[in-house]
Order: sequence, then structure tokens, then C-alpha cells
Amino acid sequence: MTRKQRRGVLIGVGVAVLTVAVGLVLFALRDSIVFFHTPSDVVEKNIAPGQRFRLGGLVAEGSVKRGEGAKVEFVVTDTLKTLQVIYEDVLPDLFGEGQGVVAEGTLTPSGVFVADTVLAKHDETYMPPEVAKALKERGVKLGQGAAHPKGE
Repeated sequence: MTRKQRRGVLIGVGVAVLTVAVGLVLFALRDSIVFFHTPSDVVEKNIAPGQRFRLGGLVAEGSVKRGEGAKVEFVVTDTLKTLQVIYEDVLPDLFGEGQGVVAEGTLTPSGVFVADTVLAKHDETYMPPEVAKALKERGVKLGQGAAHPKGE
């Protein structure tokens, strides 16, 4: 084998090894790449209690209940399914009912989401693009006064 042939074989083997490594990493992270799950996704995918993930959707109207200290309970909805959330810290200033929210935490065996981080929308008209896309994919009409018909 000449030097040029050895170099070609070495480069080919290096590219093959790198391709296999990237493939394995992507395969291992396939479920972690999602930015958040909607309440419907949580039900469909049967996410195990104790598994850490992000929950995204809208804060249901009339669902915010403040407890002792900084404890807050509220419901996150994608207008098709809902999920009860418990958070024990100070909420962002922009948090409110009917607004987009992404919470990070774990699911309890009873189906309650215990959040340790809550991110709220940016301003009056802003909704995280991922939340808007997920809601549109579910057939939810977005905009002032839009509501998803019950039973769908």
C-alpha cells in the first residue's frame, strides 16, 4: 500500500467512526430533543412518574390557586387535555391565566406535575413559537377570543 492509499483508508475509517458516533448520540437523545410536551403528549406517551421533562401550554382560566407561602397550584392546558401543576417558588411577573407557560419538573404517581422552574410569556402578544406550533398542530385556533370546541 502506498502512502496515499493508507491516508485514504485512515480518513475513510475516521469518517465512518465519526458517523457511527453521531448516529448513536442522536439515537440516545431522540426523546430528549423535544423542547416541551403538551398535556396531550404526556397522556399519549405515558411519561413515567419521576422522569424530568418540560410541560408547555396555556394556563387555564380560573385555575390559579395560591397556597401558604410561595406555593401555587394551576392547570396547564392545550385545550384538549389538562394537567395539574404545583410550584413552590415565586412566579415570573408575566405569569397569568390564559397565557403561554413552560414548566420544568417531574410527574408524581398521582398524575400531578411538580414544577421547579416556570417560564412565562414575553409580552401581550408573544407566545413561545414551540407552544404556538404545538397548539396549531392540535387544531387549536390562536388569537383573541379563540377557543377550541368542546368534544374534539
